[in-house]
Amino acid sequence: MRSLFFVFIAFLSISSFSQNEPNSKYGNPEDESTVLETPKARYDQYRIITLERDTTYVDTSLTIKKEYEHNYLRKDNFGLMAFANEGQTYTTLQFGLNRFSAFPEFGYNAKHFNYYKSNQIKYYSVATPLTELYFKTVMEQGQSIESFIAINISPRLNFSLSYKGLRSLGKYINQLSSTGNFVFTTNYNTKNNRYFLKGHFLSQDILNQENGGITNPEDFESEDATYKNRPRLNVYFNDAKSFLRGKTVFIDHSFQINPKKGSNNLYLTHQLSYESKFFEFNQPTIPTTITNAAGIASTFNRFGDSYVTSAINNQVHYNKMYNKIGAQYENTNLGKFQFFIDDFQSNYYYNSLLFLSNATIPNALNLKINSLGGQYEYQKNKWTGTFLYSNSISNQSMVDFNAKLKYKLNPNNSLSFEYQKLNKLPDNIYNLHQSSYIKYNWSNDFKNEKINNLKVSLDTKWINAQLQITNLDDHLYFSNDDATKFQLISPKQYSNSINYLSLKANREFKFRKFALDNTILFQKVEQQNNILNVPQIVTRNSFYYTDYFFKKALYLQTGVIFNYFTKYFASEYNPVIGEFFVQNTQEIGAFPNLDFFINARIQRTRIYLKAEHFNAGMSPANYYSAPNYPYRDFIIRFGLVWNFFQ
Repeated sequence: MRSLFFVFIAFLSISSFSQNEPNSKYGNPEDESTVLETPKARYDQYRIITLERDTTYVDTSLTIKKEYEHNYLRKDNFGLMAFANEGQTYTTLQFGLNRFSAFPEFGYNAKHFNYYKSNQIKYYSVATPLTELYFKTVMEQGQSIESFIAINISPRLNFSLSYKGLRSLGKYINQLSSTGNFVFTTNYNTKNNRYFLKGHFLSQDILNQENGGITNPEDFESEDATYKNRPRLNVYFNDAKSFLRGKTVFIDHSFQINPKKGSNNLYLTHQLSYESKFFEFNQPTIPTTITNAAGIASTFNRFGDSYVTSAINNQVHYNKMYNKIGAQYENTNLGKFQFFIDDFQSNYYYNSLLFLSNATIPNALNLKINSLGGQYEYQKNKWTGTFLYSNSISNQSMVDFNAKLKYKLNPNNSLSFEYQKLNKLPDNIYNLHQSSYIKYNWSNDFKNEKINNLKVSLDTKWINAQLQITNLDDHLYFSNDDATKFQLISPKQYSNSINYLSLKANREFKFRKFALDNTILFQKVEQQNNILNVPQIVTRNSFYYTDYFFKKALYLQTGVIFNYFTKYFASEYNPVIGEFFVQNTQEIGAFPNLDFFINARIQRTRIYLKAEHFNAGMSPANYYSAPNYPYRDFIIRFGLVWNFFQ
């Protein structure tokens, strides 16, 4: 069904919005490598707008950043370690990638890397219809695709449609991924510019077969040619799978009360979001059989004892409704002052109560949270600032203070500060979980997490650097209650403080047609126990060559990317709860990962060819994405991104 949808959208885009030969240049004017023929409209008439009204423009250039973004997530994934198959989860190497919200979330966070949130959705305003097609080969039997179209019905009304689909069988037993993300957006304003509306609808599903990792890492690490054929490696589960599904309706709109915009303006604002989610873990066969090096087989239940002997089918439902109503006063000299009240209601529920010998596990968590808050925005000369504070007025204690300040010396040099102080309610999965596995049932009343987070960013034409300092109190996490071959996972709350520090820097050196792009991350954690584990050093270094060929009809980019992170006790993945848990018995890392790429641009088409991890056969087989989950072997992959302008 997903493939048919993609074919339909692609056919519609090509047939309806195919190009005539254009007669002007197009691209990012600050990028000297961009020489593209395009429609008659100017590049700044193809705008991409965020929910916060930050605006960028469609960019069809080919740069090293575009190489970093040509992946399943469609963004630079530095600090993330992909699993062996496309569409699986990621190990987070850079703790600073985490985004904190004071409101309680659904949980099952390992399944959400490709799950779009409302604040990630972009809106469009285009002079002529814009289409983008994305394609990339996968590991085995499938493809990764995305089709997008944006069109302005009038200068004031825009619609966009996109669909991202993936199917990949993978190289290991029981590792198939099948995902789909459908996005519809609209962006509207009245002729007198008094009313503005942004809205979107999301429908997403993420299906993963779950094999639990390999049972004998020594087979993978051996030089035995038998196990180079990865399906011969024994895994924990042959028929388990997880499924996440979600739908979202979102509206953000405002109305200017005074008839004409002047030096003083008053607005009414409203934001509405409704989201429903469903997560299922399904496992027809419960026992796991492991055969050791001596040929002796043992059978056990990886996740402990179960109430049933087969056909586990854990299911949890979730929905939330969020409303935010405010009034905003705008003064051209003083800035914008907004006061708001919001209402958050959520239902997290199972279909049955669970009666244990010493406790009763309820079937639902129902939350209703109301908050009062204010926000101040200032933008004048070289300074830009946003300050937000909200505090709950209902029974739950919740505080969110966020301050952002940016000084822009000139277009190429800026310094920014961001401070966040949160009193965060626990995610639902920490306080309630039901399962057919006996040890995976709990009902808790954890304290709020306290988070203080400071970021300082320096962006210049010489170097880009970011310093982050984070303090965590009452930190929630998962850990294993068994020290042997079982995974008996339960939530914990750490009573001591955790202090995290990171320094990240990026610098590119260019010499004629050669370039060396370097990104390095240093991380340090102070804690009494090993709860927050991160690699001390993460680095990515790209050496590449660029040039024009065939009278500048073809722009070529080719080089090598080196990725590396130091050894550390990485968190391990658990498919029952769709989360990572803390472990301190197996280290991963300290292996080089080399990719060779050849990319080309012909008009508005970017072509990508990459030999991923080409050094896999030349180094020891000690490369893992997480404990018991090997990283990808050498593979050659092809992809493209193709833009059409009417």
